[in-house]
Amino acid sequence: MDTDKLHEECGVFGIYEEEGSGVAKDIYYGLMALQHRGQESAGISVSDTSGPMGNVITKKGMGLVSEVITKNVLKELEGNIGVGHVRYSTSGESSIDNAQPIAMNYIKGSLALVHNGNIVNADELKEKQKYRGVAHYTSSDSEVLAYEIIGERVKTHSIEEAVKNAALRLRGGFACIVMSPRKLIAIRDPLGIKPLVLGKRGSSYILASESAAITTVGGKLIRDIKPGEIVSITREGIKSDESLCANKKAHCIFEYIYFARSDSVIDGIEVSQARKNAGIALARLDDVDADIVCGVPDSGLPAAEGYAEESGIPFAIAFYKNSYIGRSFIKPTKQERTAAVHMKLNVLKSVVKGKRIVLIDDSIVRGTTMKQIIEMLRRVGAKEVHVRISSPPFLYPCFYGTDVPSSGQLIASHHSTEEIRENIGADSLAYLRIEDFKIMVGDLPLCKACFDNDYPI
Repeated sequence: MDTDKLHEECGVFGIYEEEGSGVAKDIYYGLMALQHRGQESAGISVSDTSGPMGNVITKKGMGLVSEVITKNVLKELEGNIGVGHVRYSTSGESSIDNAQPIAMNYIKGSLALVHNGNIVNADELKEKQKYRGVAHYTSSDSEVLAYEIIGERVKTHSIEEAVKNAALRLRGGFACIVMSPRKLIAIRDPLGIKPLVLGKRGSSYILASESAAITTVGGKLIRDIKPGEIVSITREGIKSDESLCANKKAHCIFEYIYFARSDSVIDGIEVSQARKNAGIALARLDDVDADIVCGVPDSGLPAAEGYAEESGIPFAIAFYKNSYIGRSFIKPTKQERTAAVHMKLNVLKSVVKGKRIVLIDDSIVRGTTMKQIIEMLRRVGAKEVHVRISSPPFLYPCFYGTDVPSSGQLIASHHSTEEIRENIGADSLAYLRIEDFKIMVGDLPLCKACFDNDYPI
């Protein structure tokens, strides 16, 4: 399935617990809830605010959360404050060197940093760091960001001030949590491209890429971190600095189309409802004659429900999804990737045989997976397959942390809708319109550059 999907770069999680030493388990469960955002590496850093200064413990590795953070690893991670990370690389190669958290010692202490997004001026910052004599490091944006903060920290009175001074030089989409041995500091890019939310459980504060991670550990969503806001959490409580907040905002529309879990709430909008609204908008544009409406699991299902509700065509579950199949996007050969799609999805023959189907999915990137799914439906007797996509055609690359490196990899950038329809073997094909985003998410200001080439930065 993942061979034909865009990938988010990372998921971040942080927690400050007033007392105790068991936050690593909470971070583990929080990262499990964010596993969909990154499946190449995982890691956790913890500290005990009552222990020696600089005592930050970090464990990370390549693989899924459950593969990296084992029971034995958890036993070594004792602390009441910590951060965690799951990664899918879009900047920097896939290797242990780029796994997070980024943990560093420096003249005034230590820090651990987790980051989601892309710093578009990272190369410029890197050159300046080299000029200042900063030690050699890898090419990831996250390490560039860590060195920016450390460079400021040696000149400032607090880690909060250092984060703020570093943030003034950053351009791009980012959500970042910085842990010092005594504090958690969170910052979100001024446009709000990348999501970051704040929650609470008892006296503990929680930060995460999505609200689903907060509720997974028994917390309650308080609010979104505002675009440009810096939030610091200490033993004294929580403080907010909004001096970098600006009027212009551009939230990533693809969080609502595909990235986020359906049970998350981001910037005040329920993701599941947004996807259902997209299906409603698709149905209003359509007059296809069909017997059932089906969605491609998982994010296609709410859109299919919305389409069925608006069109009056019955909704049906046409696929069984095996959630235990590994990551098909890293299979080494085309044959293995194709086999992974068939292992991950199985068609329910009794549901689709002899039926005219409206098939809803969230996107078409390269077209390979959709073609395979249609072939699977036809093999078990589907009479017609009308594909409806709950996003506009992808035409342009993303520079803010989504894995769309070039327009050449996007089938819609060099093929017409009719050519794509013929390529994937559908009886008809239609996409959501850009103007229908208003039905999907209301008046939320959006970054939709991958559809309209209007980049906010």
